[in-house]
Amino acid sequence: MAKTDTNPEQLRLDENSKKEVPLEHWGPYLSERQWATVREDYSENGDAWGYLTHDQARSRAYRWGEDGLAGISDYHQRLCFAIALWNGNDPILKERLFGLPNGQGNHGEDVKELYYYLDNVPTHYYMQYLYKYPQDRFPYNDLVSTNIQRSKLEPEYELLDTGVFDNDRYFDVYVTYAKKNSEDIHISIEIINRGTDAASITVLPTLWFYNYWQFDKVKPKPLITKMGPNCVRANHPNSGGYYLYHQPADTAFFTENDTNVERLFGIPNPTAFVKDAFHNAIINKANVDRLESKETGTKYAPVYKFKISGKGSARIYLRLCKGQVQNPFDAEFEAMFAKRKKEADDFYASILPPNTTPEHAIIQRQALAGLLWSKQYYHYDTRLMVYNGRNTSPAFETRPNGRNSNWKYLKNQDVILMPDKWEYPWYAAWDLAFHCVPMALIDPVFAKNQLILIMREWYMNPEGQIPAYEWNFSDVNPPVQAWAALQVYRIEKEKKGTGDITFLKRVFQKLVVNFTWWANRKDIDGNNIFSGGFLGLDNIGVFDRSAQIKDAVLEQVDGTSWMGTFALNMMDIAIEIALVDEAFEDMAVKFYEHFVLIAEALNELGLWDNEDQFFYDTLRLQDGTPHHLKVRSLVGLISMFAVSVFHLDENDQRLKDFRKRAGWLNRYREQNKLFLPLSIDDKGNYLLSLVPYDRLLKLIDRIADEDEFLSKGGIRALSKYHLNHPYRVNIAGADYSVDYEPGDSTSNLFGGNSNWRGPIWIPMNFMIINALKKYAQYYGDTTKINFPKGSDQQLTLHQVADELSKRLINIFEVDEKGERPVNGAHQEFYKKPENADLILFYEYFHGDDAHGLGASHQTGWTALIANLVNDIFRN
Repeated sequence: MAKTDTNPEQLRLDENSKKEVPLEHWGPYLSERQWATVREDYSENGDAWGYLTHDQARSRAYRWGEDGLAGISDYHQRLCFAIALWNGNDPILKERLFGLPNGQGNHGEDVKELYYYLDNVPTHYYMQYLYKYPQDRFPYNDLVSTNIQRSKLEPEYELLDTGVFDNDRYFDVYVTYAKKNSEDIHISIEIINRGTDAASITVLPTLWFYNYWQFDKVKPKPLITKMGPNCVRANHPNSGGYYLYHQPADTAFFTENDTNVERLFGIPNPTAFVKDAFHNAIINKANVDRLESKETGTKYAPVYKFKISGKGSARIYLRLCKGQVQNPFDAEFEAMFAKRKKEADDFYASILPPNTTPEHAIIQRQALAGLLWSKQYYHYDTRLMVYNGRNTSPAFETRPNGRNSNWKYLKNQDVILMPDKWEYPWYAAWDLAFHCVPMALIDPVFAKNQLILIMREWYMNPEGQIPAYEWNFSDVNPPVQAWAALQVYRIEKEKKGTGDITFLKRVFQKLVVNFTWWANRKDIDGNNIFSGGFLGLDNIGVFDRSAQIKDAVLEQVDGTSWMGTFALNMMDIAIEIALVDEAFEDMAVKFYEHFVLIAEALNELGLWDNEDQFFYDTLRLQDGTPHHLKVRSLVGLISMFAVSVFHLDENDQRLKDFRKRAGWLNRYREQNKLFLPLSIDDKGNYLLSLVPYDRLLKLIDRIADEDEFLSKGGIRALSKYHLNHPYRVNIAGADYSVDYEPGDSTSNLFGGNSNWRGPIWIPMNFMIINALKKYAQYYGDTTKINFPKGSDQQLTLHQVADELSKRLINIFEVDEKGERPVNGAHQEFYKKPENADLILFYEYFHGDDAHGLGASHQTGWTALIANLVNDIFRN
């Protein structure tokens, strides 16, 4: 196995860790959808999807960033590179990914393309992307018309359902990047004809500048200039000059990255050189001579026209570098791809446990590759957008302040780990926390940077709230940042042997402010029962939990449990720091007391239902009458997440003050017969848990039951009990219901593109598994569970955690039929030799058969599967 300390990739990472921002200058930072984002929405009514559509995207210069296909950019996104394709039949040049907005998809917005993140390393010295391009006309109209006609009860109509890939009539387009150094990038574009007949394809590797000049008239405009038949120089006033070398092409085009105002707004263009000029030249044969004769611009592409024989291939080489090169495509150029691939192999060999199977190595590596490809440049300045947008849109003058205008301090301009670069090309607070956990396996320094970033003053508002997500920064995501910080800290400590206490101190200071915001804003009655609204779980409740119910207060089990987890995590962080800095003992006691009071409220103030033996949200009416909303869901299981196990050695003189003050609190509560969430065994092991032992067993019993939460692919978000026992309730004259829905949502609640009423969500499963392992540390082999319920198998809690991990990993494994459950109805396509190892990491998974649902490339939190693979093979 390769040694991490001598691996070139690790050495580069170590060098990057010395930077203020541990980031490579060039990477996959180009979004796959800038159109229809909130950042680009200058509409009068806040309809981002309707304001800047896919059809308009090719013609409009964006305000806040760029997008492209298989692209890269520098970390300021000043200069971008991506590919454009044309199969000779399509009505448009394929420059970006196509998908459906909410109004067209029968289950909400959805990308309708086939593409795969095959490989990547943290420094992006080696990256590979695969795009599958049909040879026949891309079925844009069919995808729209069929999906829009389908009901919520029908599945999504996907690209593979259209028949456009039948008879292998498609191209595999592999885009591979191998860096010689940080600013010398070798590029290979390989096109393989998978069909038996010859087929034509046009390829435009495109280099362009982000258009800031339409808003900032002071700075000099950047310029791409022809330097020879196969070379251009891209000069930016802030970045200096880059050279793009390419092999001889059929022709080459220059234009400007400027809006085609004539096409969009009916205003005459001052020039023919607009953003979509390449589209018009290739598709409509318009202004070809003018584009060919132009020798400068802000957008450039050599044009390659191939007719590739059946099963044949073609390849294009390019090189983007800071300085001039005499012989850009010498023998060393081609060897660089093999060299960087070997380094990537060695790097991942150093990450994986040595006994990992080849099958599981593929799963883990592609999960981590997708996570790395999902790094994205993100720019959003709410003050500039709301108050300084007059050059952006004709609609600006009549546009209200609108969405996020109260976040006037928010000024984001960073490279961030995104949930997904098409469906979610914007960060979400709790998603990002989960992303950092698998990132810690391969680049813990960047993972720490991301957690600190989301809590910096240009993100967190002055009152202490962390921005939730772009569509509504004021919504509330679960406070998982402290939990993630501990995970990242421990992963790095295990890798390096020492923990980064300075990192813990930095996040702790910010999280104290955030905890205070929660305590002041979301504990309505001051009784340690917390609300918070939907808390990221979208439609899991009987109604929109962010809405106000007249004359009633919603007391949330998950809000309270998340805060109990938050308090306990903060105590654990404070104790870890206090081992080297005793000043933090005070804060450890403070959060211990918070945890105790929250645990008391959860267990003593009516959220536990004695009849059903489960935690339920409670609607407390004006007269104080509690009304349990009896939905058996993850809401009730989140109470398990708050668990900590530690050992206090009587001979260890550290934490004296914590022991003294926490001990006094414990004695006081015991003497007064108050609830105390603490257990101590005869070996000096301490267990802190929101859930008492007897109630924990009741919850685990439900988890182990295949007629309730347990599925072939892990834990469902809603118990299957509700398949035959749907929950119905009338509140203030309105009828509400919850049914078991193992697949896509059948309602429009939260847009209809997310469902927590039955599917499997990896991050929640990950937290359940981690909690079970914590309980196992304390209870050991003394507690055994009938797993699955009704079988003859008795397992310890740690074994239950492992069995759940295996079920989750099984979603992506090849079974005895050569099928992966994740692929659902499209197994035959993925049995083809060229597709057998291609894996998509969906947003969530069907509660019965585990096929992928939601955002198909949600590699962010689904990349947690890499940690589970690590843990299983390390045991």
